[in-house]
Amino acid sequence: MTKHVLVTGGAGYVGAHACKALKQAGFIPVCFDNFNTGWREAVKFGPLAEGDLLDRARLDEVFAQYKPIAVMHFAALSLVGESMTNPSKYWRTNVMAALNLIEAANDAGCDKFVFSSTCATYGDQDGVVLDEMTQQRPINAYGGSKRAIEDMLRDFGASHGLKSVIFRYFNVAGADPDGEIGEQHVPETHLIPLMLDAIAGKRAALTVFGSDYDTEDGTCVRDYVHVSDLVDAHVLGLNWLLDDKPSDVFCLGTGNGFSVREVISQSNSVTNREVPIIEGERRAGDAAVLVSGSVKAKELLGWQPKRAELSTMIADAWRWHQAPDYKA
Repeated sequence: MTKHVLVTGGAGYVGAHACKALKQAGFIPVCFDNFNTGWREAVKFGPLAEGDLLDRARLDEVFAQYKPIAVMHFAALSLVGESMTNPSKYWRTNVMAALNLIEAANDAGCDKFVFSSTCATYGDQDGVVLDEMTQQRPINAYGGSKRAIEDMLRDFGASHGLKSVIFRYFNVAGADPDGEIGEQHVPETHLIPLMLDAIAGKRAALTVFGSDYDTEDGTCVRDYVHVSDLVDAHVLGLNWLLDDKPSDVFCLGTGNGFSVREVISQSNSVTNREVPIIEGERRAGDAAVLVSGSVKAKELLGWQPKRAELSTMIADAWRWHQAPDYKA
């Protein structure tokens, strides 16, 4: 049996790593991407079906051609700051696209769905280790749109029997240890690649947004999870559904929080170079502390992160930043 899995956003950072993990696990990842933010060079682990999720006719063609056994949905707008200033863009692009995708999958008889959600659905809940039972209180349109899609999946589960695994994950970091793919966004907004670009002289300095948060050193604290560990969990989630297990939600992180200044310090050690920094103002929509409780994923899915040390994530990312395929 040919085991195609439709991977939306498969040319993006996490989606491309998921395609590699799926191929290694014996599936055929079908990359569905419109290349607004994805990279054609990252499509190397299965066929490409170029298209836009807002184009229902194109989705129907792809489902008919490949007859996927499941969907892995990564495609989304994800800039928190932009979602604060232009919420309509996020509600239209993220939510309407997901509705199109879910309806197309349902009409094609594809009833298994792995969804890339986010810890941004929790909002700003300082001093709390965030797990699957924590109340969701998003404070920006990005988090709100992701929570809406979670609700949509539950509704289609109740009405049409759609089975879903939802992953709420934290700050993704690192790169493929083999160096085939890695993180590159335009514009880049993530701390570690911005920091490494500053070290490499590809940008003048790293801006630290806010130093007056209620944390030990005044900077935001985040839980970082290696992209390879993250996509391993997605394959486990897919197999969970293929084994006819019930729909469920899992948080993915290491359970350890690092402040921006701690990440900078680790980077200085890993690269043996100093990070040039500029002190900036807080960004609207940034929570002070986001740390995961990932016990459930380990207990039920058997997820065991293999590259959980922050120094390993930075080292893998630094190797990618020096690779010929990396474009700043």
